[in-house]
Amino acid sequence: MNVVTERHGTIMTIGINRPEARNAVNPQTASELLKAFQSFEEDPSLTAAVFHGIGGHFCAGYDLKELATNSTSINIERDATKHPSPMGPARMQLSKPVIAAVSGYAVAGGLELALLADLRVVEQSAIFGVFCRRFGVPLIDGGTVRLPKLIGLSRALDLILTGRSVDAQEALAFGIANRVVPDGQALKSAFELAEQISAFPQGCLRADRASAYHSTFDATSFSDAMQFEFDNANHVLADAVSGANRFNSGQGRGGAKL
Repeated sequence: MNVVTERHGTIMTIGINRPEARNAVNPQTASELLKAFQSFEEDPSLTAAVFHGIGGHFCAGYDLKELATNSTSINIERDATKHPSPMGPARMQLSKPVIAAVSGYAVAGGLELALLADLRVVEQSAIFGVFCRRFGVPLIDGGTVRLPKLIGLSRALDLILTGRSVDAQEALAFGIANRVVPDGQALKSAFELAEQISAFPQGCLRADRASAYHSTFDATSFSDAMQFEFDNANHVLADAVSGANRFNSGQGRGGAKL
């Protein structure tokens, strides 16, 4: 299988399994990735996903070797509201957190897949970059959409126009990486972060997450964003009363775990 999924309690791990190609994505891998993320999204018992590459690299982008030998291998759905994209799930808008564990290369389409995640835990030797710039391959899996929103237009254009490599520390300074960990520790650290997130009341967490995405990508004005924030959270306000009662009883004070 080109994609390996495992379930650990309420957390799903999704791993690209083409180490011989630095986990470059071909059509079969794209299809399997899309199915894995759809399965995660549709399962109400799952709270978070950890997305990683097997064998030392996250993803080196689309498989250009396959494209060079078979130009018809890439089947592009032109309607951006439909699936799949060339990299598989890149057009999805998920309702639950995804954490990417990034090792080795996360470049070209691999960078776009990393941007699908909410958070990125990055190993010290990891490399990001729009390497497809060198070969005339455009970003069509969200790279020009998500990257400027994530790190700002100026920094995004620095990567998009030059195609240069970005190491883990610069990625952290830019805001691409959320955590930098020693080599070999990204998957473990990402899973621990997923466990931490999954321990919180999920209704409130997902409402706040959805509002953050709405205000970033979909809101037409400040007042629109503010209205969505309230309306979207209204159904979980009852949870706030329960949380206040736990706080009043002494739980969770001083940073203690609930």
